[in-house]
Amino acid sequence: MKVGLYLGTLFGIVLAIALIAMNDAEAVFGLFARVGLGLVPICAVRAAIILLCSGAWAMLHTDLRGIAWAVWPLIRSIREGINVLLPVATIGGEIAGARLLTFWGVPASVSGAGILVDLLLQAVGQAIFALAGVLLLTRVAGTETLTRWVLLGIGVGFLALVGFFVALRFDGIGRIGRFVAARVAAWSREGSERFLVNPARLAEALAAIWRRPRDVWASAGLHVAAWLLGTLEIWIALRWMGHDVSLADAMILESLGQAVRGAAFPVPGGIGVQEGGFVLLGQLMGIDAQTAIALSLVKRVPDIVLGLPALFAWHWLEGRRKNALPPPFPGLAPLNDTH
Repeated sequence: MKVGLYLGTLFGIVLAIALIAMNDAEAVFGLFARVGLGLVPICAVRAAIILLCSGAWAMLHTDLRGIAWAVWPLIRSIREGINVLLPVATIGGEIAGARLLTFWGVPASVSGAGILVDLLLQAVGQAIFALAGVLLLTRVAGTETLTRWVLLGIGVGFLALVGFFVALRFDGIGRIGRFVAARVAAWSREGSERFLVNPARLAEALAAIWRRPRDVWASAGLHVAAWLLGTLEIWIALRWMGHDVSLADAMILESLGQAVRGAAFPVPGGIGVQEGGFVLLGQLMGIDAQTAIALSLVKRVPDIVLGLPALFAWHWLEGRRKNALPPPFPGLAPLNDTH
């Protein structure tokens, strides 16, 4: 699996370099430089998105008492940093997040259940966002073929989400539990049984989440809001590049660009794939290839600006754990049942 991830990373880097080289690299970086101070509000928007997503995750754990609010955005930013900056599949950050939450005394089964439902709701939010983008795309002339293909992709993705939901909500949790157990154990640097997930207890933790439908709906709503807020990143960047783009057009680019990046999950960070997707979508929206590639590069700035500190925070937390130090923020009292 690691070989595949490294090959995917190499493929993405080569593709990104080729796209830049074939589309006048000087013009691309010139447009990127024009954004300048516009990167500040773009990074601020990304930080707000992480806060919304951390709130969505916390809503699934309202039955937990005593965890400081800062824990959720801290671990959520680490999840994001791992997914966008390290050569791991896009669920690598989620597995690390499930493990990190146990540092605050949360049972591994509860942490794993929350991550699984959070992943499901995040994907549902993205599907809704992508569908909204497709509906807006129907207003653009000459996009009929692309619209049909995108709708087909959303339909297939919807069926996959239904299957995932059925597995989480009803039967089929055994395999998921064993997968989570194996992955969390693999990420554990302590090599102990502490972070193993018991499938039966994972099922119990999932059932406890489903018994709080208001929290689940609130979490889903926050995820949808987070996807919508991402539209501002596109809108701000293009405005600073000199394009008088509407919010509707920015939403088309953001929603379908994120869908392309999500579909390319084997390629860490969607390197190269995101750039290619923006070039294709940009042509339909009257945006030249140089601007589209520069736009993709701009969107990678908050990945780095916010992701690197998150990775340092991850290293810091693991160091505290290794040295048997308490978590940096107040949390639950240690629990006897950590599974």
